[in-house]
Amino acid sequence: MKTCFVFPGQGSQAVGMGKSLHDAFEEVRRLYAEASAVLGYDVAELSFNGPAEELNKTYRTQPCLLVASMAAFTALSLKGISPSAVAGHSLGEYSALVAAGSLSFGDAVRITETRGKIMQEAVPEGAGLMAAILGLERKVIDEVCKGISSGYVSVANYNCPGQTVISGERKAVEEAMGRLKEAGAKRAVPLAVSVPSHCALMEEAGRRFGDALREIPVRDARIPFVNNAGARFLSDAGEIRRSLVLQLSRSVLWEDCIRTIAASGISCFIEVGPGKVLSGLVKRIEPSARILNVEDTETLDSAAAQIAA
Repeated sequence: MKTCFVFPGQGSQAVGMGKSLHDAFEEVRRLYAEASAVLGYDVAELSFNGPAEELNKTYRTQPCLLVASMAAFTALSLKGISPSAVAGHSLGEYSALVAAGSLSFGDAVRITETRGKIMQEAVPEGAGLMAAILGLERKVIDEVCKGISSGYVSVANYNCPGQTVISGERKAVEEAMGRLKEAGAKRAVPLAVSVPSHCALMEEAGRRFGDALREIPVRDARIPFVNNAGARFLSDAGEIRRSLVLQLSRSVLWEDCIRTIAASGISCFIEVGPGKVLSGLVKRIEPSARILNVEDTETLDSAAAQIAA
């Protein structure tokens, strides 16, 4: 059975993530040691013991979550389990590209910290807002956002049928939340994030990030990679580099990504890294897909047994 590895993005982090894999595998301990040397602090200590307020700072979250995802990927590799394709949700694209051989692990750790810092600095604290919109068709949400007059708001994430995230200036997002509830949304929930990601407010951040990314080698992907910004299979290094820059200010087309992957003949998805957020989204997009997750030794052993069966 052809398998796609999907890697989670920001929001899936939790104190304790990756610890059991770190304790079980020398290869994983080496990953944490390398990341700590790159970043200049003890990644294992912060990831396993917190405090949560420090781990949840964007520029800490991004590299630490990448390391936890690569710990799970490494453990799967040690079990002889490899993907036919890879994809990641927002930040998860960097884990996917390490898995695909397009980025080195050390470079990915370094550039995700930079990405987090640039994103945090992009919009003044409190000026932006993101909100999850539940139970409304995406075309209705698109139309409502276009009609908002109090400022800028657009769709940040097309996550799955019935779950969309909007992003933009606080007043405009709040107005859109009210309008969307009037249009039939079951819920409109503000998200506890400090950065309005994946919208035009991040275009300047994208330019700054592009400058930083030019310092990082990007190679052609050895494993097919499906990108957020276009929901297309990419392998060319230049296209991947451009896509990573666009991703900061463009919508994450996650629903479209999963449909692209399923249409290629892949029917098994493994969420590689902390949490089960993507597993839930994939289930709603492709109900017939086989879905597993690997985030610790218990789920690793379970996934390996199910794949071998």
